[in-house]
Amino acid sequence: MNPRIMIVEDEPELAELVADYARAAGYMPLVLGDGAEALQAIRQQPPALVVLDLMLPGLDGLSVCRALRAFSEVPVVMVTARVEEIDRLLGLEAGADDYLCKPFSPRELMARIKAILRRSGASLPARALQIDDAARAIRLHGAPLDLTPSEFAILAALARRPGQVLSRAQLLDAARADSLDATDRAIDSHIKNLRRKIEAAAPGLEAIRSIYGLGYRCDI
Repeated sequence: MNPRIMIVEDEPELAELVADYARAAGYMPLVLGDGAEALQAIRQQPPALVVLDLMLPGLDGLSVCRALRAFSEVPVVMVTARVEEIDRLLGLEAGADDYLCKPFSPRELMARIKAILRRSGASLPARALQIDDAARAIRLHGAPLDLTPSEFAILAALARRPGQVLSRAQLLDAARADSLDATDRAIDSHIKNLRRKIEAAAPGLEAIRSIYGLGYRCDI
């Protein structure tokens, strides 16, 4: 089972953005917006790591981290909009393993999570999609998907950039480089077919998301 990452953040949009990147990186995110609720959840089922906002309503991040350290050594990455050195020191002294200031890069956060989990000995997630360029094949959870050349090119382009939105033009360029049957109008049709094949192989898995006005994103 892939590691569970708890995201304690009261800004819904930021929390969902971090959760999206965590899913794309192969983690299982749990989003909470309340410090006291997070402490209770950690006691009941400890996650592999906690991403903890400093400025939470009610019980703030420093208090949560101190209380957490009284009963658990689960790794903590603290995030905050406050950049003063004293705040960083307080966060680390309270027991945080790492510290990021807002606005931060979600990719950098994922890289730091990966490094912390490696140091702590926690198992790292395996990518659900595995690309075999030599065989021109893609496997989902180890099982090969039956793809046309254009579908392979599009899914490979998306899978190589998890969490990143690719425009139809970018996907068309990728497909044209791999196949002669790629056309601008066909991109949406290829995406529809890819979703159908992924759903058949892994029911309930939403691998490709439509981002209105921008394009598509792979979340696994």
